[in-house]
Amino acid sequence: MNTLPELHVAVGVIQHSDGRVLMAERPGGKAMAGYWEFPGGKIEPGESTHDALARELNEELSIEIIHATPWITRTFSYPHANTRLELFLVHEWRGEPHGREHQQLSWQDPHAITVDPLLPANHDIMNALRLPAVYAITQAGKLGLDVFMQRLQVALDNGIRLVQIREKEMDPAGLEEFARNVVERCHAHGARVMINGDIQLARNTGADGVHLQTAQFLGLQTAPVTDMLWAASCHNREELLQAARLGADFAVLSPVLPTRSHPGAPVLGWEGFRMAVRDLPMPVYALGGMQAGLLDTAREYNAHGIAMLSGVW
Repeated sequence: MNTLPELHVAVGVIQHSDGRVLMAERPGGKAMAGYWEFPGGKIEPGESTHDALARELNEELSIEIIHATPWITRTFSYPHANTRLELFLVHEWRGEPHGREHQQLSWQDPHAITVDPLLPANHDIMNALRLPAVYAITQAGKLGLDVFMQRLQVALDNGIRLVQIREKEMDPAGLEEFARNVVERCHAHGARVMINGDIQLARNTGADGVHLQTAQFLGLQTAPVTDMLWAASCHNREELLQAARLGADFAVLSPVLPTRSHPGAPVLGWEGFRMAVRDLPMPVYALGGMQAGLLDTAREYNAHGIAMLSGVW
């Protein structure tokens, strides 16, 4: 029987516009002293998570939150406690962070962490932070191969770092050649590539992962892959919960807004999106009617970012 205390913790991922995040070393006298973590602390009875985060960041770092959005919720069992971590992305704050508990602080690039050791729970959180805010889905069938490759180059030059290859009309040989070309181009820019629906094609082409349709993971009992990233296409909370149970690295939820391709189809709306993704352990992208100008809105409703087809190219 597990008799460890339960700790409910508000955590702030304080992030500069350049992507660096603030890490703090646990001071002497605390459990797991010397480990590095994201700032935050225990939620007191009757206190909202946001209020707890604001209080903790002021007490620990002497900063005042201006803008923070809910992100993901993770659980982890340590030797001293079972923890539930409610994470917020903090993009605006007042004051210069400094360790009021004499703890060391360090701004870190999630892609190149230099502090060690991290609290174990933070390894998966750091992996989630490495996912960019925009998830681009290919449209070579609509645009034509030559035009698409030109626009892919422009998008990569402009910072796109996650691409899904989704070309339902291509024959297998043509799709494999196209995928190899996209993977080569993307990897040259440090961008990652997901293959829609085909695990073997992802392996054959050197892609970074596979993006599975709902029917491909709903009936599974274990993760479909463990040697690469995998993402899940979802349309409601039940499908998201199944993706979470299987350990998906991220998910896409759609349709959020009306789209030209499916006029009149039912949509979630932003509030429906928020309710569906609450308290999930993995990042979720909003899909359907997305354009670059909606990124901030999506984050306000707990999205990690937005997935786009036409809006990217």
